[in-house]
Amino acid sequence: MKDHLLALKAGFGFLSTIPVGISMEGIEALMRHIYLFPLVGAALGLIYAAIALALTAVVPPGIAAALIIVAIFKLCGINHADGLADFGDGVGAHTTVDKKIAAMKDVHIGTGGVLFVTLSILAVYGSLTAIPAAALPVSLVVAEVAAKQSMVAFAAFSTPLHQGFGSIAIQNADRADFLLGLGAAALLCGAFAGPLGIAVLLAAQVSAFYMVAVSRRNFGGATGDGFGATNEVARAVSLVLANVLLAQGLGWGGAIWTPW
Repeated sequence: MKDHLLALKAGFGFLSTIPVGISMEGIEALMRHIYLFPLVGAALGLIYAAIALALTAVVPPGIAAALIIVAIFKLCGINHADGLADFGDGVGAHTTVDKKIAAMKDVHIGTGGVLFVTLSILAVYGSLTAIPAAALPVSLVVAEVAAKQSMVAFAAFSTPLHQGFGSIAIQNADRADFLLGLGAAALLCGAFAGPLGIAVLLAAQVSAFYMVAVSRRNFGGATGDGFGATNEVARAVSLVLANVLLAQGLGWGGAIWTPW
């Protein structure tokens, strides 16, 4: 239990800017229990939900959406978005694998990176604007749980390209971690949003497997950039699907959120 609590603490240090303190011992514990990522996602999602509740009560949807995105980057930092930018630069380079990897490692952002990050933010912004205010808080919780589980999926099914801090998860995660994380994420998404929450979670996992395939095809393996990029892509996919489902007249049916 002590090791699990240490892993959770490190999870907040690894996945957010919350000043919990982080150590190599904590990171090692987190990598042993990477399936706890969805729990961290749920906690972060609840913070976003509270912010959404406050904002939608006083400002128009467009402004609320923009401020929620600011809150997400403030709370989670920009490391994952930076990973998406680097990943986009590598994928967008129409050349050899070695040059694609070089483009991904280049400290300067290119056209591919700008495009990937812009599309991600637009997808999130459009979804946050369109999702009804009453359904927005639970949508944020489900999306964050799904995004963090997608990171576990990417790590578990990828082969590390090289050594690095971000590659530690890829080196240590396995199929058992994926299944444990998926079980925890399914319980959380089901509790908050019912069957539709499970559908959003599964769609996010499909996006993670797609990221694994894209990374393998373009770079021959996975890096920390792909790991972080998967979080951004899966969050966007989750919110877009949530918006589509809600637009069809379907509603969240979770046991936790419904009484509210």
